[in-house]
Amino acid sequence: MVRALLDGTKTQTRRACKPMNAWVDQECREVRMVDGAPYHFLKGATDPVEKLRWPYGQPGDRLWVRETWAQPAALDPGPTVYRADYPDCVPRGYTNIPPADEITWKPSIHMFRKHSRILLEVVSVRVERLNDCSEADAVAEGVTIEDKHKGGYCAGEVMPPALRAYRDLWESINGAGSWDANPWVWVVDFRRAD
Repeated sequence: MVRALLDGTKTQTRRACKPMNAWVDQECREVRMVDGAPYHFLKGATDPVEKLRWPYGQPGDRLWVRETWAQPAALDPGPTVYRADYPDCVPRGYTNIPPADEITWKPSIHMFRKHSRILLEVVSVRVERLNDCSEADAVAEGVTIEDKHKGGYCAGEVMPPALRAYRDLWESINGAGSWDANPWVWVVDFRRAD
């Protein structure tokens, strides 16, 4: 997905709506919109239990992106380099560039803000069911359409190629059957910020 952000094809992301309290997750299985805002409801109840809150900001806020990175000793004192586009990300003038498999890469979760090179600005936030994702939305998710997705509607497949690719990506992250569970998701549209 970092490559899709870098080339500008990823402008949208989806995240599962999670309750703020663990007991809500056990008791509440419905999300309904009230005056344009999403709320958790007990099944069959008329009063909301909890308003869902997007935990990562509102339109206009900026988000920094973490990615797999390194500061290889062979380039010491060298720059921060990134797995997604290594060695193209190495600035000009550096020699003795090690092969990617000789670098000790650090996972994205360990990236500090000062090493991030991608900044996103939130354009809009909304809530919808995962299966409401359209073909255009799937393209905006930055998916790569592989040969297995290009073959048209066969073997009972009724989804267009980008949507099938996005379903496969979603299930690779969230587990088998997670697409069919059709959870409520936050949909965030964003653009690269300077």
